[in-house]
Amino acid sequence: MAAVEVNAVEARGIVNRFGTQLVHDQLDLTVQVGEVFGIVGGSGSGKSVLLRTVLGLHRPNAGEVRMFGTELTHLDDRELRALKAGYGVTFQAGALFSSLTVLQNVQLPMLEHLTLSPHALDELAHLKLRLVGLPADAAQKYPAQLSGGMIKRAALARALALDPTLLFLDEPTAGLDPISAAAIDELLLRLRAELGLTIVMITHDLDTIFRNCFRVGVIVDRKLVSDTLDKIVDHPHPWIQSYFHGDRARRFGVHHGT
Repeated sequence: MAAVEVNAVEARGIVNRFGTQLVHDQLDLTVQVGEVFGIVGGSGSGKSVLLRTVLGLHRPNAGEVRMFGTELTHLDDRELRALKAGYGVTFQAGALFSSLTVLQNVQLPMLEHLTLSPHALDELAHLKLRLVGLPADAAQKYPAQLSGGMIKRAALARALALDPTLLFLDEPTAGLDPISAAAIDELLLRLRAELGLTIVMITHDLDTIFRNCFRVGVIVDRKLVSDTLDKIVDHPHPWIQSYFHGDRARRFGVHHGT
């Protein structure tokens, strides 16, 4: 009997409502193992709410979320904590603790989930910093002493602290100059290949979408329209057409034959 293929993330029939505001209405999401899946949408479309729902940080009004086949919405605190150790997250501004060094920031998930000696903690955290391309002297710096690109890398090192197979990235290149953003894109592709990661990213950066994403989901009309990048750019929905074929997207025409 053939094994049943389990998706990395599945969300079915998600409804999110805040008072009288309906944000998601029967939204579905599927992320396949090993892919880079991009999520885009207009302001107020509920991208961050969807991310929080998938992460188990927000309970939807209806629907269910599964991560590698495990349904999240009915887990108790202990079970949810164990599940969270299997994925890493970065947030748009880095969300590093300003009073801690870079090394200490990376060690936070390790202290919560692992039992290691101080020496082993230091060695493992330094390994994660090397993995994301940060120099050795960055370890003892504080977030305020880092450039924007270095903050992104430090946050990524922390997200990789527990060797997750799944990464959620919220605007991984936001606020970076084009050269620094391209370097982050290249790093993500290398890490995906070397570590066998599945990556889900919220982004508005067309460069990042075309460089990284296998498939893209667009939140329109409170639902998620998903397809391969080649096909999604030709979807007839007006917002999708404007996003992928508007003035700001014209320099990407070579990618989709416009």
